[in-house]
Amino acid sequence: MSKTIKKIAVLTSGGDSPGMNAAIRSVVRTCAFLDVECLAVYRGYQGMIEGDFVPMNARSVNNIINKGGTILKSARCEEFRTPEGRAQAHQQLVNAGIDGFVVIGGDGSFRGATIFNKEYDFPVMGIPGTIDNDIFGTRFTLGFDTALNTVVEAIDKIRDTASSHNRLFFIEVMGRDVGHIALNAGVAAGAEEILIPEENLGLERLLDSLKRSKKSGKSSSIVIVAEGDKTGKNVFELKEYVEEHLPIYDVRVSVLGHMQRGGCPTAYDRVLASRMGVVAVEALLSGKTNLMVGIIDNEMTLTPIEEAIKGHTKIDRELIRVSDIMTV
Repeated sequence: MSKTIKKIAVLTSGGDSPGMNAAIRSVVRTCAFLDVECLAVYRGYQGMIEGDFVPMNARSVNNIINKGGTILKSARCEEFRTPEGRAQAHQQLVNAGIDGFVVIGGDGSFRGATIFNKEYDFPVMGIPGTIDNDIFGTRFTLGFDTALNTVVEAIDKIRDTASSHNRLFFIEVMGRDVGHIALNAGVAAGAEEILIPEENLGLERLLDSLKRSKKSGKSSSIVIVAEGDKTGKNVFELKEYVEEHLPIYDVRVSVLGHMQRGGCPTAYDRVLASRMGVVAVEALLSGKTNLMVGIIDNEMTLTPIEEAIKGHTKIDRELIRVSDIMTV
């Protein structure tokens, strides 16, 4: 028999992503609406171990839905990886009278939550917050849409310079294991080539593509490179390779880096975060645990956290085909 949930904690963990604050707001206000106490955990699992809890009410989350980052802060916590650290965290939760918690983060955060759930049979619910969109069990993660729009805006501006100086730009975007940002941004910004971890195109194909672009009359080119791409060791090696084999190109590199994580969340991420927060709290109150809230075909779903961690997202093959056609 599941225990009655009277007090819920919410925390953010791992890398920040736009939409986390909107999700925090949703969890807190859903608790207020359903007359359930809510506590915020500051600094992720580190704060849980230290008992850094603050009571939250509906007014505590005023004017945060539009803010990037996370007001609760986030921290990597090696101590939570140990049985001793998790034992201390559990004691802090018990001392505070917390009956369950919602964690907003990525696969590392979820991995910690599911281990904790198994050890202490403690109700947990996950909300996927990561710009890489690399969590199984949801079509979109919080922050992906915002990051995508940030990248497209940056590429548009870089293209102005590329066109003005007849340059080739390699633009590196985030995506260590998956190429969702690179592929979608590349199509949206009209990139001449897109390099992603899922498709090792090889250096020769890259050269052939750039030769075709030049032959077709293009005076400048944009190549989007996911940071986990296997074509070259890194984006700077790609630049050197092209300069060596195609000296006709004036090559530049732009690494967008952490700017992709920041900024006000888009309307889509704000709405998605609001929906996910409501479902997470309602699921906990109904006795469910160790699940992640997701969205598939615009329907809210619940996936076992273990499946979300172990599963792999698939790249959109149709979008790859569209990209090939658009680069003619």
